[in-house]
Amino acid sequence: MDHLPQRRAAALFWALAVILAIAPAARGREAARRLVDYRPVLLECHGPEGEKRLAIRRMRLDGETVVLTVDPATLETRLEAESVWRCLETNEAEQKDTRFLRALRPRPGDSDEPRLAAAGRSLSISAGLAHGAGAGSFLTGDLCPSRRPLDREFLRRLAERTPGAPVALSVSGLWIERHGADFDWLMGEAANGALRIDWVGHSYSHPYVPRLADAQNYLLRPGVDLDAEIFRVERLLIERGATPSVFFRFPGLVADARLMEELRRRHLVALGADAWLVLSPPPRDGSIVLVHPNGNEPAGLRLFSRLLEQGRLPQPFRRIEEAPE
Repeated sequence: MDHLPQRRAAALFWALAVILAIAPAARGREAARRLVDYRPVLLECHGPEGEKRLAIRRMRLDGETVVLTVDPATLETRLEAESVWRCLETNEAEQKDTRFLRALRPRPGDSDEPRLAAAGRSLSISAGLAHGAGAGSFLTGDLCPSRRPLDREFLRRLAERTPGAPVALSVSGLWIERHGADFDWLMGEAANGALRIDWVGHSYSHPYVPRLADAQNYLLRPGVDLDAEIFRVERLLIERGATPSVFFRFPGLVADARLMEELRRRHLVALGADAWLVLSPPPRDGSIVLVHPNGNEPAGLRLFSRLLEQGRLPQPFRRIEEAPE
């Protein structure tokens, strides 16, 4: 009996199955936006209706010159074609009275607490804005590199309990690259209004060596390329359809004065936390709450859910742009 037709049919079936299996991934790669010539700037931009924004990044995105703009009053960011704006170079002195420039240098009582003396310098172990203005609280979640999947159920329960809940997700570049499906799911939750996500840079590689002292760890490790750590994660977010915020969270919440100043020069607001739930006292009004939905800290997620059920989390949850004075 000649089995050649059956073999050909089977080969065709499996070839078609392989094509169908890889097609979504291929479409995802093709859908990624082409981004080149990404660089920091500081421009004052005026729109056709008289509106004013500041541009902190310029790039070529799918062949068009695009700027990442910041509303100097609300701190909201947008990616916009530069052609619809009239943008001129500016400097920090000219913008010093804007809320955005004030946010780059938060009040001493709201940032850099607590501190440790390390190798003759002051080392912050909650680097950046650690407590926000006003009532309610600010929910943040860190997506450090992890082999575990995103805890989608935690975020689903949050959305069910508080539809459209604002959450600032501090995301590392390696997490995005290794968790493409989870990132796409988050983008879908934002698109359908289940969650209101602000994307916070959390470095590209999130360097960390267990048992190494903080003063030589994280972004303080010798040889770390700070620009690469900051800009690579911003580029990844943009290429995948998201808009970076003006906030950046240091890995481990650890930085020194030099790192803080280098971050400010790149026009990013350092984001700390005063309510890392597994390590801190219960949140209070204005607390910046920190959990890890990347699968690495289930105890923190359980504690958050318990506090939420008990009504012990200050309400409402507010967007992180509202936290600076």
